[in-house]
Amino acid sequence: MSRFDRYMLSQLMMLFGFFSLVLVSVYWINRAVSLFDQLIGDGQSALVFLEFTALTLPNVIRLVLPISAFAASVYVTNRLATESELVVMQATGFSAFRLARPVVYFGLIVAVMLSILTHVLVPASRTQLATRSDEVSEDIAARFLDEGKFLHPAEGITFYIREITPAGELKDLFLSDARGGDQRTTYTARSALLARSDTGPKLVMFNGMAQNLRLKDKALSLTRFADFTYDIGALIAPRQRGHRDVAEYSTPLLLAPTAAAMAEAGADRAEFLYEGHTRFAEPLAAVAAALVGFAALLLGGFSRFGVWRQILGAITVLVLMQLVNNAGASVAVQDARLWAAAYLPGLFGLAVALTMLWLSQRPRRPVRSAEAPA
Repeated sequence: MSRFDRYMLSQLMMLFGFFSLVLVSVYWINRAVSLFDQLIGDGQSALVFLEFTALTLPNVIRLVLPISAFAASVYVTNRLATESELVVMQATGFSAFRLARPVVYFGLIVAVMLSILTHVLVPASRTQLATRSDEVSEDIAARFLDEGKFLHPAEGITFYIREITPAGELKDLFLSDARGGDQRTTYTARSALLARSDTGPKLVMFNGMAQNLRLKDKALSLTRFADFTYDIGALIAPRQRGHRDVAEYSTPLLLAPTAAAMAEAGADRAEFLYEGHTRFAEPLAAVAAALVGFAALLLGGFSRFGVWRQILGAITVLVLMQLVNNAGASVAVQDARLWAAAYLPGLFGLAVALTMLWLSQRPRRPVRSAEAPA
């Protein structure tokens, strides 16, 4: 690379890192707030919360990188134009396409980052996130045991714990089971523990009493016990995980889906192919976004009003790329033969960027001044 290419590329990478850090922080904090309410509210620890937020980070970065590349391209180009550095390079004989070379290098670097994310990190993080979500949903203590509150984990069941010690011991337990229809059983115990078994979690109560009330004749029987085991797993309907997300599969499997994989995901071949080719198309769209931001600012000459029109034009092109992406996705998931529609946004953006570069180096006609009246 020439000295100008290295200089402009260094500026692009520096601003790209800054915008990426800011946007990732905003997206991540927004996601972390909802996770905090969900996990901490369900009794999970802070470590589980940090693990879940970390697993969402690769997908957040994937969404942010193209936007950061566009913002960095626009900002650096505007600054170079304002300080007349681009004018000097054009005066030395650099064409618009030659000036765009460091932007292409920059876009390719971003494309490599996106490729690593889309093909490796995002599928792995989504798979791990789904696995951990299933494990957390099966955590009975976190979902149903909450000290100082009357809980109703199932119809006819009332559960109360005065205190849960750091060691996991349940103090002063109350359990009312009214599912019998003609009888009601109430258990009270000084302490209890949750134990795992092959048939599900068990509640082991110590130093308690069972009161069995027969509703028909109001007969009450009392039974004291030193220890008693209650099948708490029967109170909880297990959460069945739905179909596996297509985005969790590896790229080779998406491009050549098996019948078992499609049945597991509940998706057809068209959805698999579109998801697989999208992982190649997203890096191409990132290159196009960087070039669009650069080429749009080359179109306008000097103006006292700045380059707001060019920036709005570049943003409009990005909006059109998204509309093309939505239209392509709607048809590609319906017909497996139309998987190439995944590449339409990137190709459209590249075509617009190249057209703008070509227009920017065409000689401009001088503006005719109005003739003075005789």
